Amino acid sequence: MAQQQLARNLRNRQIQLIAIGGTIGTGLFLGSGRAIHLAGPSILLSYMLTGVVTFIIMRALGEVLLSDERFNSFVDFIRQYLGETAGFIAGWTYWLCWLVTAMVELTAVGLYFRFWWPSLPQWLPGLILLLVLLGLNLITVRLFGETEFWFALIKVAAIILLIIIGTVMIIMHVRTANGFVGLQNLVSHGGLMPNGWSGFVTALPMVVFSFAGIELIGLTAAETKDPRKILPKAINELPVRIILFYVGALFIIMTIIPWTVANANQSPFVQVFAAARIPAAASIINFVVITAAASACNSALFSTGRMLYTLTNRYHGHGIAKLGQLSKTQVPGNALTFSAGIIMIALILNGVIPNQIFTILATMSTTCFLFVWVMIVVAHLRYRQKVGVGDGAFLTPLTPVSDYFVLGFLAFVVIVMLFNALTIVSVFVVGGWLVLLFVIKRTKTDIIRRTK
Repeated sequence: MAQQQLARNLRNRQIQLIAIGGTIGTGLFLGSGRAIHLAGPSILLSYMLTGVVTFIIMRALGEVLLSDERFNSFVDFIRQYLGETAGFIAGWTYWLCWLVTAMVELTAVGLYFRFWWPSLPQWLPGLILLLVLLGLNLITVRLFGETEFWFALIKVAAIILLIIIGTVMIIMHVRTANGFVGLQNLVSHGGLMPNGWSGFVTALPMVVFSFAGIELIGLTAAETKDPRKILPKAINELPVRIILFYVGALFIIMTIIPWTVANANQSPFVQVFAAARIPAAASIINFVVITAAASACNSALFSTGRMLYTLTNRYHGHGIAKLGQLSKTQVPGNALTFSAGIIMIALILNGVIPNQIFTILATMSTTCFLFVWVMIVVAHLRYRQKVGVGDGAFLTPLTPVSDYFVLGFLAFVVIVMLFNALTIVSVFVVGGWLVLLFVIKRTKTDIIRRTK
């Protein structure tokens, strides 16, 4: 019997929008308010710096992924260049990354719907969304790509609308309740770094969370038509997208609204649309944020299903062998359904600790993604040591200096998280998870003993 293969049904336009969607999440629409409150205008520097870091990570990922057509995801090359144990730990941690992210976004969806219907049970919208997205993902990968295409389009449209409206307001020198809009708002309230380096540093983990999931495009290689042409194009356009969608949007926001009046608990997009006297500004942005959360859940189902399918094909016992099978439509249906069942735990937690669950899960997600990024960069360094420059088709700039720069930056972010009461617990929980995986792999338990 021939080995089942994932279908290459993702088109160029879908990959481009998946790449864009991976750089735009609820972290921008909601979390940026808190980041602005902490760092002031220097948050622009935070996003540019983190943007450079993530671009280097993506170039490193792309270089190694495209060096061998047998690599279907970055977990494959981590396993190749860092060993079986590293591949095992990275794969299961990435699965956890997206499980936790889906839980975060399902929690967020419940909160966002209560903006319109305060008496609605917090778990109900998340349950409905999860079931709908699971149904779409079970049919065909093309439906995942099409759904993500439209979700990303809504997010992009909202940002472009904000930039256009803000630019018009700046040109016309409009007066709002907070005074005249203009470039003076960037410097007339304590300067570009009003809270000093401490504010800038404290905001970094929130900025990094905004970029979590950017590496998802590296998981689409096995289901993309002509990945050698499409993936480099998507990765190389990353800097332009970051400048436009992150730096551009935040620049407009702080030009219209002084950072001193930015509400840490409210989307700055709502404040800008309200300043522009657009009716139902809060409802418009609430809808956009719901689509952003739904997009993240959609990506989570896709990635957890593919990762679980890949892992159980390599490390499986009799009890979970079916998770490594494909459906008639060439999607990992059993793995998708199993992952969705685990994600539903978030709905139970919403009823038990509704006020704390969002923060706990969000910081766990960030910590997991930081580890995966580190593994990608270290694998790239090992690849260069073993292979050298290769064919030079898609090289990472300034290697190995750029790799060490990224590793230093990520290490610094983890150190910052250790000095924050809200994030230190998550760092140690994820650390415990990594140790557990290492012990499982080294002691050859039933999960990994009966390898194919």
